[in-house]
Amino acid sequence: MKKLSKNYKYILGLVLLLLAGSGCKKDYLQLTPPASQTPENIFATTKNAMATINGIHRVMYVQWYGRQSEGGLSGHFLYMEVLGEDFVMTAQANGWFVSEYRWLAHRNENATMLRYSYGFFYSIIGNCNMIIANIDNAVGPEEERRLIKGQAYAYRAWAYFNLVQMFGERYDKNGPNNTPGVSLVLEPRTGSLPRNTVAEVYDQINQDIDEAIRILDGITRPHKSHIDVNVAKGIKARIALTQQDWENAAKYAREARQGYPLMTREDYMKGFTDINNREWIWGIRHRDDHPTYFYSFYAYLGDFSSTNTRGNPKAIFAPLYNRISPTDIRKQLWDPTGADPEFPVVNGGTRFPYMTRKFRLANPGNSNGDLVFMRAAEMYLIEAEALARIGGSREEEAKDVLYELAVARDPDYTRSTNTGEDLIDEILFQRRVELWAEGFRFLDLKRLNMPLDRTGGNHDNSLAQKMTEPAGTKNWVFLIPRQEIEYTLGVVQQNPL
Repeated sequence: MKKLSKNYKYILGLVLLLLAGSGCKKDYLQLTPPASQTPENIFATTKNAMATINGIHRVMYVQWYGRQSEGGLSGHFLYMEVLGEDFVMTAQANGWFVSEYRWLAHRNENATMLRYSYGFFYSIIGNCNMIIANIDNAVGPEEERRLIKGQAYAYRAWAYFNLVQMFGERYDKNGPNNTPGVSLVLEPRTGSLPRNTVAEVYDQINQDIDEAIRILDGITRPHKSHIDVNVAKGIKARIALTQQDWENAAKYAREARQGYPLMTREDYMKGFTDINNREWIWGIRHRDDHPTYFYSFYAYLGDFSSTNTRGNPKAIFAPLYNRISPTDIRKQLWDPTGADPEFPVVNGGTRFPYMTRKFRLANPGNSNGDLVFMRAAEMYLIEAEALARIGGSREEEAKDVLYELAVARDPDYTRSTNTGEDLIDEILFQRRVELWAEGFRFLDLKRLNMPLDRTGGNHDNSLAQKMTEPAGTKNWVFLIPRQEIEYTLGVVQQNPL
């Protein structure tokens, strides 16, 4: 596949729309799409246009650049975890994600993983731009037009939100946020655009997600793989939390989780790979005719027997595990000894202390498994954190929300008596345990302006190499891929090296 540039994004976006029913790998993409596939016929009807949205869903778990570590959103989730402290690589195995674990890849402008992080989200933006520009003229029911258009606005907001968190500096509600974020490409076009400021990118993100919420209100989606108003509100809650907009974070998180009760303790141990879980708000149903082989999330973190899961079973950071109550069902997701014969291990796999069994497949013989993008538990945690940060009388509301989640995991949990920073710390501890390995930790450390600290636990210094990083250094910002800078002739400029 040829290198990515902004000149390329318009055409790439159009071609990717055709992925929904093809089952093909991304290696087949070409610069010139088939003549028969034009915006006029792709968007002639809402039925045709629905394939463009399904194409985006498909892109969420296809392989990029022929590399095992770049399996759509799977690769992104793993990347955001290996950069943190709570996710422990126990051995080198076949080497995937080791450079990322060491904080090398995102600071190497020629790294393939960096190119993937940039290109994956911009390809989704290209698709969304095509939909937004053309869907109003599609023939079909108005409800279908709204479903398609609303999802496009939500996907675009979500994609830019991920990009600016990686490639821009941390958002500070008390600061100007005038450093470079990413380029706002908002329509199908050729040509290069300079990077917008972090503030400008967040302004556009909020415009898009607010429009998505407006359009999707009252619309029923066909499946959890689609974005509906609950998902859009969940995305809005994440954005507000990152911008320290506590009132909106609490409001939209509470609204997003309506209709999605917390899973039972029994369900908690069933493997986190089934979209039918009542707590899942948004995810991908993994179709059997779309195999992912060794670029699946579960080829790195699950009971599918791959070279990586056999030789490098992932573990939880020991100091975090040791804080979990013995009566908490989540404590059973890890084996602190690495020697429990009853604790499952992949066929031919090795055992390590604190290894996990959180993600387990219905059929471990292949790597297909549903992937969760948003759960009700996350919304409880956003709401509780936001309310606690507002403080005052809202702390009591925060404790109520936290209790509802925590007691569902630990029947011996008692309502918190903490206040102030102690209450916030308790909520953040619950967040770390609850959302372990679901793609949040690096972004949480960055938004909270916290340092990386892997010391005092079970990280192997010779493998991890990067054991600490102070908060706020340039290393928290991803570099722009060198290909982008070269193809735009310097219009898109690099972050500090």
